[in-house]
This record gives sequence, structure tokens and C-alpha cells, in this order.
Amino acid sequence: MGLRRSGVLLATEMPVTEEPIRSAWRRLLPLAALLVLAGAARGEDRAPPDQRLAALYPQDGRRDLTGADFDRFRGAGILWCRNPDGVPQKAAAAWLIADRSTVVLNAHNFRDRRLAATRAVADCYFQIGGRNYDFDPDSLVLGPAPGADSLHITDDWAILRLHRPADAVPQPLPEPPDLPVGDIALPVTMVSPAGHSNYRGPSSLERCAIRRIDPPTEDAIRRARHDCNDGYGGSGSGLFDEAGRLIALQSASLAMNSRSRFDIEFHYGSALLFEGGLLSALRGRAGAGGRE
Repeated sequence: MGLRRSGVLLATEMPVTEEPIRSAWRRLLPLAALLVLAGAARGEDRAPPDQRLAALYPQDGRRDLTGADFDRFRGAGILWCRNPDGVPQKAAAAWLIADRSTVVLNAHNFRDRRLAATRAVADCYFQIGGRNYDFDPDSLVLGPAPGADSLHITDDWAILRLHRPADAVPQPLPEPPDLPVGDIALPVTMVSPAGHSNYRGPSSLERCAIRRIDPPTEDAIRRARHDCNDGYGGSGSGLFDEAGRLIALQSASLAMNSRSRFDIEFHYGSALLFEGGLLSALRGRAGAGGRE
């Protein structure tokens, strides 16, 4: 598979003929969605009250996570961050993976689309099994390559180290998913330990499907387009295959709360597969006992 980059498009760069415009918007929309979720991760969810119980699609199969679900989908945790007044707020999903000190989540929890810092690691903590754990503030590893000037779906990952190991069982180190590029119909379960602002419960689970795998872009990682419902706070949700293997990390969704039909080009969710640079970084940590 060839490696390509999904560049950031500016309005002034968009051509004027109809088909190039449509093509440009197809590339721009996932980044716009990532911006929306980055704002939500900073506690800026301003969805009107009548939309807070809406969803992406007309159908909504989400339900609360049960104790049995937490036993099955190990490592499921929550990122909490303090607002400017020092009040902790639920920010996003996060995962304990490979060892009891390594946490995987989205880069947009700490950086905006231009990679400017939006919050300090020291303002956040990880919650799992009802217990809170501080991060080592200098341990942040970000997906975007050195010298990058934009955040994309496929490098929207980050790894943090806990100050002390969590008293919890981590998710096993993922294996790279053996999925072809192109249209597919892969049944998955989206696990959202932090829940969504448009769902009544504190957490959610939904059976849905990955519908397309895009060619690899940043970090040799591919984007999975899926039809799982999402909402503000759902960043970092995990997508599991039918065998219970973690294969992708939710990044962004388009047209939040619209209740529109799924459309593979204009209305879908985007997750990044556990492969390429993300998997290499996790393997390096596992080989160093979580201290790399």
C-alpha cells in the first residue's frame, strides 16, 4: 500500500469547478469534524438542549455499559480535565493498553488543528475502575510527526504514562488489523466509557459497522469510516471486532446530532486503526516495560 498525506485545505485553495469542489469538501469535512471534537474536549460543548439527546443517524442502538462489558472490554477509562476554575470535567474516553501505566487517547485533547497547546497534561487525570490516577506531566507522546503543522484524523493519537501503575487490567497490545483498503462491511462494537452528551447514560456501547478503509496517510495509519453513533465526549471510544479485539480509536464524526442517514462520502464517523506509528510506539513502550 502506498503512503500518502491528507493535506489541510484552506478556503482560498479550493477550486471553482463543481467536481473539484465536491472532492475538496470530502477531504476537508473530517478535519472540520476533528475541530468540533477538539472544542468539545476543552469543555466547549454548546449543543442546544433539544439536540443533547439526538444522534448522528435516525437509528440509535446505544445502551449503557454493564459490569460484564467492563470485564470484556478491559482498559476502558475516562480522561478528566480541570476547567479554568479548577473544576474537573469529563473530557473523553481513554484506554489502558499493554501495561498498567500506558494510556492511549486522542491528540486533540491537548492540541488544536494547528497543533497549538490547548491544555496542560498536569490539568488532567485518568479514571478507571472508580479510581483516579495522575499522569507524568512530561510523558506526552503525540502522533503528529516532528515539524508537522496540522492535526489529521490518522495522527490524532497520543500516549501518556501514569505516575503510578493503575490497579486495573489493561487492554492487550493490539495486533494490526488485517483489513483491505476499500468498501467493507465489518461488524464492530463501539465502546464509549466516557459516554456522549447526546446519550442519557454515563457510558455507552453500540453494535455498528466499519464501512470503508481509506488508504494509509499520516504515520502509515488508515482511517476507518463507520456508521457508529457518536456525540460530544465520544472521542477516544474504542472499536472492537466480533472477536473482542481492539482495532480502532474514534477520532471525529460529521454533522453531529443531525440524525441524517449514513453517507460514505459526507456523513460518517472516522476512527484511526491501531497500526503504523501508533502501534510501533505502543510496542516500544511494552518492550521497555511501559517506561519509554
